[in-house]
Amino acid sequence: MPAAPAGLGDDTIGGRISLARDATGMTVEQISSLIGVTTATWTNWENDRSEPRANRLDMLARILRVNIAWLLDGWGKGPLDVKEDPTFSEEP
Repeated sequence: MPAAPAGLGDDTIGGRISLARDATGMTVEQISSLIGVTTATWTNWENDRSEPRANRLDMLARILRVNIAWLLDGWGKGPLDVKEDPTFSEEP
């Protein structure tokens, strides 16, 4: 599946993380607490000042309900695709 159209804030890892968090309706405070990082770390991820380590990507993908490949490079199921997928399950 191709990446989402440009202009949706999904052209960087940080942009995709931000877009996916917005789609969940969670605040930075809520999601950073859930992931176990500081709000400063989360904000740095969203602003492309740093990137999550590999050991956080699976957790991020599950909580944000997106495909890891989408987080990394924009390919695969993003938050807009998942909402329309009847086979998607929130169960790990």
